[in-house]
Amino acid sequence: MTPFGLGLFFILGLSYFMTIYSRPAGVHLRNMDSFVRAVQQVEDSNPGLSPLALVRALRRTAGHDDPMTIHFLGSSYNLSDAEVLETAILNASSFSFFDKAIHHIVTDSGEERGVVLAPDGTTVALAPLLLGIETGLKAKMEGTPAVGLFHLTLGRTLGLSFQSLQDIPVSFRLGPNGCWDNVDHPKMFRLYRPATLATDAVINGGMDGVILGMDLSNRSAHEQPQALSEILKGYYSFTLHEGQGLDAVTSHVSPRRREISRSILEPLDLHSQVMEALKLVWKLEKTEWIALDTGVGKAVKDGLQTFVHKYWDCPQIIPRCQWGAKASQGTPIPLSLPLQFLYVHHTYEPSSPCLSFPDCSRDMRSMQRFHQEDRGWSDIGYSFVVGSDGYIYEGRGWRLLGTHTRGHNSIGYGVSIIGNYTTTLPSRYAMDLLRHHLVKCAVDGGGLVANFTIHGHRQVVNYTTCPGEAFFSEIRSWEHFRE
Repeated sequence: MTPFGLGLFFILGLSYFMTIYSRPAGVHLRNMDSFVRAVQQVEDSNPGLSPLALVRALRRTAGHDDPMTIHFLGSSYNLSDAEVLETAILNASSFSFFDKAIHHIVTDSGEERGVVLAPDGTTVALAPLLLGIETGLKAKMEGTPAVGLFHLTLGRTLGLSFQSLQDIPVSFRLGPNGCWDNVDHPKMFRLYRPATLATDAVINGGMDGVILGMDLSNRSAHEQPQALSEILKGYYSFTLHEGQGLDAVTSHVSPRRREISRSILEPLDLHSQVMEALKLVWKLEKTEWIALDTGVGKAVKDGLQTFVHKYWDCPQIIPRCQWGAKASQGTPIPLSLPLQFLYVHHTYEPSSPCLSFPDCSRDMRSMQRFHQEDRGWSDIGYSFVVGSDGYIYEGRGWRLLGTHTRGHNSIGYGVSIIGNYTTTLPSRYAMDLLRHHLVKCAVDGGGLVANFTIHGHRQVVNYTTCPGEAFFSEIRSWEHFRE
């Protein structure tokens, strides 16, 4: 089905996009590491293979030669190297999963395919990621700007989703996220609710495609392009060092996708860019232009406001099911929003910052187990927990009463940074996630009042030194802190 056809499906069906597409499950794990290993095997068996030739062959294998892609990148079926590679890929049983790995669909049951679990714990759609990489490689080879980069990675998908869902509340025109059946051996990713064209995984893949495509197109003409597997490993597989976290990372890596994509795209007139992408879809599909007075322009404007809030202003929050939370042992109590206070904690134990998704998830499970089994609480006490891996982890979340600040749980959120900060500070990046991104997300989303107050745990509970001497001295300089 073409992109415009998908848009019509939304309009005529007056429902969310759900595609019926049944394929047998592959034997490979659906994570980025498995995909990279398969790519590397193709590279190893084809010495001298250019990354552009490989990514084109993958496009051909997945059947992604739609009109807009051909408009900007040309048809993969006209490329002899892609044909040879496609034959090699399809004839090798160990690579037979490429089509299923790249071809993005959502089934009637809510399973999202064509997505992989990245090492950082987020889920990424491969199709927009690879289109961005191909655009960047093509631009570098030709010595031209990366024309069509935004249209192919994000613009077309956002525009069709906004246009097709004009009668749907704005907050439901993007997403949703979902959860894997098993993060150690991921085979199935199921969404929380019916999908739009722009699921969270598609947005993640689109942002990553923008970043990597721009990076590749901006490299020196004399610089030899890396292999595709190396491009992916450099962005998704990296090691952080204790005491520094992301503070010491100068290269572009996946935990920073929101801030980096914002720095690239925010200077553009996104409304004009998305409308331009829609016009091009309609032109290429030989469909009559839908005038702005039909509400498309307003739908795009409203949708982009939601996009900016959800994917740029707000930090990425790893959901409970992703870090392996157990169910609450009691009946959750809803909060009455908006709240007046934000209470800052450190965990003390675990005492060391967590620097990866597996480590942070393990710490979250350990704290939940301690709170439930030793303290006798119904669940992990904190509303949110900040890791030093670049992500925030969902505890009780935005809407449910926590057990974090005795006597004050109903009037504020409790947010803790993993580690003991009695004598040292958290990484600057971790503190900024809390100080700037989480609080802005809370205020704009209706969780906190605009003139909220920040307190350290020790200020309202007299038996604790939390959040540690060093960290408490730091938060006293923050806006909204009150003695």
